Amino acid sequence: MTKPPVLITGAAGFIGMHVAQRLLARGDRVVGVDNLNDYYDVTLKEARLALLQPHPAFTFQRQDIADTQRMEELFAATRPRTVIHLAAQAGVRYSLKNPHTYVSANLQGFVNILEGCRHTGVGHLVYASSSSVYGGNTRMPFSEHDAVDHPISMYAATKKSNELMAHAYSHLFGLPTTGLRFFTVYGPWGRPDMALFLFAKAILEGRPIDVFNHGKMRRDFTYVDDIVEGVVRIAEKPPAPNPGFDKNAPDPATSWAPYRLYNIGNHQPVDLMVYIETLEEALGKKAVKNFLPLQDGDVPATYADTADLAQAVGFSPSTPVRQGIARFVTWYRAHYRV
Repeated sequence: MTKPPVLITGAAGFIGMHVAQRLLARGDRVVGVDNLNDYYDVTLKEARLALLQPHPAFTFQRQDIADTQRMEELFAATRPRTVIHLAAQAGVRYSLKNPHTYVSANLQGFVNILEGCRHTGVGHLVYASSSSVYGGNTRMPFSEHDAVDHPISMYAATKKSNELMAHAYSHLFGLPTTGLRFFTVYGPWGRPDMALFLFAKAILEGRPIDVFNHGKMRRDFTYVDDIVEGVVRIAEKPPAPNPGFDKNAPDPATSWAPYRLYNIGNHQPVDLMVYIETLEEALGKKAVKNFLPLQDGDVPATYADTADLAQAVGFSPSTPVRQGIARFVTWYRAHYRV
């Protein structure tokens, strides 16, 4: 009997493509979903998809996760055993100008995923949350066991909402759900709206780069292969209820229901200026820097506590930034022929 497929939403996205490649390489059947929207260069999404489509175990559906009827039909037709939900409207700054897009993709879309999982007996829903849920928190490193009730962007608010919605379904329907809080993911095939891509493009074109908070930023930059490793390992480990859960002192990371939250970050924050210097070295070219104040919705620092992830699956991200940036630059030069 053929094993049911893994459904990956956002399969033409940065992380989605890499996760799909990993699962296909180990012999899984993968159904990919993506609407190929124009939030950034569609040709990059098509190029990622072109790496997956020749694989006989990969099938692709171009559709919007916010389309309730089509998502119902997709779940009924594919009946996946595991869902890895990576589709979302991304971007903190974009959410300041286009909040409705986030409601459609990140809230309506997520309800459709939850309903699909519920009605077709999916064994595990793994979904992308974000380090942005830590919002106004300043205690470092960020822990899943701390409350995150003060988001500072609409994007962060929708990701926090996903965690709450998932918990409701875990409680009501026994659906095992795991939310993964990704910390500043970078690497080959990355998103053009992310700092590394923006910086590399501008430096090579001789244009200045915008450096926010006058460079006084720290980020837990996490290489994409480490993110993939965490996602794939967690997908094989549906959460169990926490037998020691105390409703008088509730733990935000666990539940009496089959529900878990994990950070996936490099747990080694890097100063933004060091990150830029490392990129300059890899490119062999200096950046012209345009120093600007902190943007609305942005935070000065992120730092992941990954002890729970390591305990759960025996893995913690560790790719050094120098190595990750060098790999990105090699890809960028080859892909864009510069």
